[in-house]
Amino acid sequence: MVDLWSMILTATIETLYMTGVAAAFTLLFGLPLGVLLVITDRGGIWEAPLLNRTLGVLVNIGRSTPFVILMVAVSPLTRLLIGRSIGTTAAIVPLVVAAVPFMARVVEQALHEVGSGLIEAALAMGSSNWQVVTKVLLPEALPSLVRGTALMLVNLVGYSAMAGAIGGGGLGDVAVKWGYNRYQLDVMYVSLVVLVVMVQVMQWIGDSLANRFTHK
Repeated sequence: MVDLWSMILTATIETLYMTGVAAAFTLLFGLPLGVLLVITDRGGIWEAPLLNRTLGVLVNIGRSTPFVILMVAVSPLTRLLIGRSIGTTAAIVPLVVAAVPFMARVVEQALHEVGSGLIEAALAMGSSNWQVVTKVLLPEALPSLVRGTALMLVNLVGYSAMAGAIGGGGLGDVAVKWGYNRYQLDVMYVSLVVLVVMVQVMQWIGDSLANRFTHK
């Protein structure tokens, strides 16, 4: 049992590492991409239909590709950036590639909820496009963005479990390699419980923060 808990602890740390680093890069790329989808749309503050359609197609391709296939498809990029295509750190690359399109759509939906009157008022007062985005769109959409970020984290935990099942490490690797393949059901069930608890905590934190920003 000591070995079990030691293994679960190591796998949990690996899962949190994959999820945390991937989430940081997802926000870094997904947030600006979502903003671009909104401001370049027809009627947006920086209307660019061709760019908007191109970004939309790329996002749709990323969202519609199953994660397992995506891991294989981006393996050359993973080897280029990390030096190998298998392992905990290597799994971060496909995690980011899978999560960025999802986050971009979350950001797009959240920003579309901001009333057009606020944007028009800001422009009427002489605000630049950058000021409209940073002073109006993002602050007004903050509660929805926080909830969307929590949802993105939950998805990343699920993706990381799938990545672990094919050599990415973490709880998914432990559940499959030790729990399923070696018929150690206690390992598999403990891994599952830890994943469920992890997801519940992330969702609770996201909802709590969103409610706090909403009250403000």
